[in-house]
Amino acid sequence: MDITTQLTRFHKMLAQVLKTNTFYKQKLTDAGINLPNEIQTVSDYQQLPFTTKDELSSNQVSHPPYGTNLTFPLEHYTCLHQTSGTTGSPLRWLDTKESWDWWGKCWRDIYDAAGITSADRFMIAFSFGPFIGFWSAYHGAQQLSALTLANGGFTSEQRIRAILSNDVTVVICTPTYALRLAEVAEQEGIDLNKDSIVRVTIHAGEPGASLPATKQRIEERWGAHAYDHAGATEVGAWGVMCRPQAGVHLNEDEFICEVLDTETDTPSDEGELVITNLGRVGMPVIRYRTGDYVKLKPTPCECGSQHRVLDSGVIGRIDNAIIIRGLNVYPATIENIILKFPDVIEFAVRAYKTETLDELEVQIETTNPNPTDTALAITSAIRDALGLRAIVKVVSHGSLPRYELKSKRFTDER
Repeated sequence: MDITTQLTRFHKMLAQVLKTNTFYKQKLTDAGINLPNEIQTVSDYQQLPFTTKDELSSNQVSHPPYGTNLTFPLEHYTCLHQTSGTTGSPLRWLDTKESWDWWGKCWRDIYDAAGITSADRFMIAFSFGPFIGFWSAYHGAQQLSALTLANGGFTSEQRIRAILSNDVTVVICTPTYALRLAEVAEQEGIDLNKDSIVRVTIHAGEPGASLPATKQRIEERWGAHAYDHAGATEVGAWGVMCRPQAGVHLNEDEFICEVLDTETDTPSDEGELVITNLGRVGMPVIRYRTGDYVKLKPTPCECGSQHRVLDSGVIGRIDNAIIIRGLNVYPATIENIILKFPDVIEFAVRAYKTETLDELEVQIETTNPNPTDTALAITSAIRDALGLRAIVKVVSHGSLPRYELKSKRFTDER
């Protein structure tokens, strides 16, 4: 979708929002915007104020429980979810029937790009609690008329058995949990590569499926094509990986997306992703600072789509970068280094401070009968890639935590 068409949809949304949405009516009026047609060009759009998560959180604290970013009376809303709280207090988010169907449509785009059809059978490996997570993936699967297995209360072992006994072909979960399921299957004497007919896995919630080492490990364990996806509770399902799997497309039919330099807030090929959603009139976000650090690919995708592509998906959270001795280190970068070693089962990373220096410690579980060799090799790989000396320690098998949703492998104790 070109910017002219995007702005036409934006005007339509803004007409309703400026009438009845207290939060954005005040915010935009303060910025000198009173009518939708005052936004005619890209330059006009770029003068609109940003929206931040802190701003939305403060609004909900001041106006409990849902804040004032509501375009319709409360009885118009049918779904209530909340953020995971990974980067602060959870935000409550409401959807109308129309906006929830829009969420499902965005997931239909994800399924279409991965070649998934109504003939597929889905396992969405997720707890189905208040975190929006993969609820929207389920709604998209229902729109697709695909068979979807209920598994919210299952253990990992039960999920593996259900995948096999029901001939599941598509598994959706975090990349961390995909590897955990593979580990559980191996403990049960099951080779998912041979014993299941899963052909596609889709992953979201954290960087991973766009990291070469993590993606390769998932595909080797499952014998399936692993697809990355990105989205956010307050924004929507904005990321689509196509069949060539050469990055994550911005779904520019449904979102206005900007990549801005983190220092100057000017357009850039690398920086923070800023998004306006176009199909969520009931509780929208306008020029929302996602906090995701991304990099645009310079060339169009071979799939033929004109939607821009992010190289390596979401590189990391801007506020999650670990600063070690003056270096910005993204957890995903360290993960990609460590998981290149096939004998590493699990790992954890912590940053801490001694009397004189910041230190980075990596703990690993490994199947190598000579574990010191792996530890030394990882130390060397981190030094070569980042110019940073890490302390790599071998720990006993099963001593590190396992995760069923987003991993918490990185801690900063300083």
